Order: sequence, then C-alpha cells, then structure tokens
Amino acid sequence: MKRIVIMGATSGLGLETARLCIREGWRVGAAGRRIEALEALRAEAPEQVEIEPMDITRDDAPEHLNSLIERLGGMDIYLHASGIGSRNLELRPDIELSTLRTNGEGFVRMITAAFAYFRQTGGGQLAVISSIAGTRGLGAAPAYSATKRMQNTYIDALAQLARMEGLAIRFTDIRPGFVATPMLSPHGNYPLLMRPEKVARRIMEVLRRPRRRVVIDRRYALLVALWRAIPQGVWERLNIRTRE
Repeated sequence: MKRIVIMGATSGLGLETARLCIREGWRVGAAGRRIEALEALRAEAPEQVEIEPMDITRDDAPEHLNSLIERLGGMDIYLHASGIGSRNLELRPDIELSTLRTNGEGFVRMITAAFAYFRQTGGGQLAVISSIAGTRGLGAAPAYSATKRMQNTYIDALAQLARMEGLAIRFTDIRPGFVATPMLSPHGNYPLLMRPEKVARRIMEVLRRPRRRVVIDRRYALLVALWRAIPQGVWERLNIRTRE
C-alpha cells in the first residue's frame, strides 16, 4: 500500500488524483487551505485518508507537512498540486506578487521539505504538477508562466543534487495544458480544454510508472514542440491570449 501526500488536494487535479489514489487502495495524506474540503474528502474513505489544513505561503507549513506524514505512517510519494494562476493583461502587481508567493516561495518551501524527508529516509518519489505555460513567457499571464518555468528548472536542479548525493529520489515533472478546474476564469475561451478526470487518470499512470517529465496530452506535446521552435523575435509578436 503506497502512502502519498498531495499538497493542494482540496480542488482540481489534486482532488481528482486523491480520489483515484483512494480507489487504488493507497493511503492518502491530503493537505490544503480549506478544511471543509479536506473533511469532505476524508469522509469518502476515513480509514485511508489523513488530512492537514495548511497554507504553503506560511513559514509553519513544513511543520504541518511533517505532522501529516507522521500520522500517515510515512511518505512514499509527494505530489505538489498546489498553485494559482490568473490572466493579467493589466499587469496588476497584487496578482503578480500573489502568484509569485504561492507558485514560487510556497513551492520552494514545500519541495525542499519533501526533499529533506526523502533525503533522511533514503528515497521516494517527488512529483510536481507544473504546466506547459513554463515553456515560453506568456504575455497574458507573466507571473504564472515565469513561476512554472522556475518550477521546471528547480526540479531539474534537485534531480542533479540527488544524483550528486547518491539519493534514491525519483522526480516527475507533470505538465498539463488547459484543464477545466476552478483556476481558470469561467469567462475565458480556452483551446484544447481537458477534463480534470482525464488528466488525473494520466497523472496516476505516471505515479505508478514514474517518468522524468510528461506533457499531457499528445496535442499539447505537439503545441509545446511548436512553441519551442518559434524564434524569439517571432514569439514576441504573437498574440497569445484566451478570449473573454
């Protein structure tokens, strides 16, 4: 029976993945800010689920993580599904800074805590749900795309660090495209929109058989390849935005 901690298990991909883990018979440590959502998840399988309310932008979040791991009886997999994102064509500083605090500072706080646990216990799997938005800088969501790029690079760096230290830590960078979760504006018109249930099933496949990085799905893999091939001067002239 695997033991997985899911950071951001109160909604979206984190919640859907938690439910699939429960069906697999895994023990699930569910974490997030909304206690009501966590309690509702635990009610679905109280014998399998431990919960811990926490805010990853707070300094005490790693202490809450360690408490959750202890009650879970250990941790084999850490899945970071916590994050925020907004279209910000107006470049409002409050939106940019809030995104940076959650996707940057909060991400590093929790990933380093999970890494420290696996370093101490001898290994495990550290998985992150990032985004294809990290491929290039998106003018419609500057802080979001920048923080997702940072997450990609941070995981690359930790993977190298783990090898330098001879640690048995496996890293997985999961990069979805647009997913119909509460993160997306209900007024936007998003291309290639995917259902969270479908994406969660693909995430489960990767958790069962770890891969270093995966783009979900094939259509987005082609899109990412196209984005990478576009010269910078051409990229800056593109009008990439979701319509209201």
